[in-house]
Amino acid sequence: MSVLSRFTSSRLRKKQPGVGGVAIGLITLVAIIIVGGLWLAGGYNNLVQKDAEVELRASNIESQMKRRADLVPNLVATVKGYAQHERGVYEDIAKARSRLLSADVNANPKGAAAANTAFNSSLGRLLAIAENYPQLKADQNFIRLQDELSGTENRINLSRLEYNDAVKDYNVSVRTFPTNMVAGITGFSRKEPFEASEAEKATPKVQF
Repeated sequence: MSVLSRFTSSRLRKKQPGVGGVAIGLITLVAIIIVGGLWLAGGYNNLVQKDAEVELRASNIESQMKRRADLVPNLVATVKGYAQHERGVYEDIAKARSRLLSADVNANPKGAAAANTAFNSSLGRLLAIAENYPQLKADQNFIRLQDELSGTENRINLSRLEYNDAVKDYNVSVRTFPTNMVAGITGFSRKEPFEASEAEKATPKVQF
């Protein structure tokens, strides 16, 4: 072997460790990127699932509120048969019903809760009219509608509890490390619960 060949082989052997170090560094970097990507994807998917659960629970509330609102026209028609002069009450409940039907629990839970409170207030005034009309209180259609309204209200309260539980679970994930980092990166923010107002809590329910 010539002197030049031996010199070239010696130089190549000396460079080998440096090339290997670069390769290890690249492999390590790729591994970190892959692990980080999997962690980000896992956190994101977890938040998406919890967000979807909140949306489902919100739609359940809206469904029950709509069902309750749909019962009101028949109730108003029955009450009008005995008390046509209560025009102010009928106008108020029509406005409250319209507001309730347009409520969006997922997008604006506070607004939806306020609409539900206003509806309950106007409904209470409508039902209170029956106090002055014994025949109305004994009307079978009125009794049936009142029972259906009561049952729907109970389902709304149950749906509200389920929604608030889902919101709590979601908010814990949004605020808890390390998922809060994923939430910050991907734009997930805290959600508001659907809560009864203080006025609604203090207002006694009309029972017959």
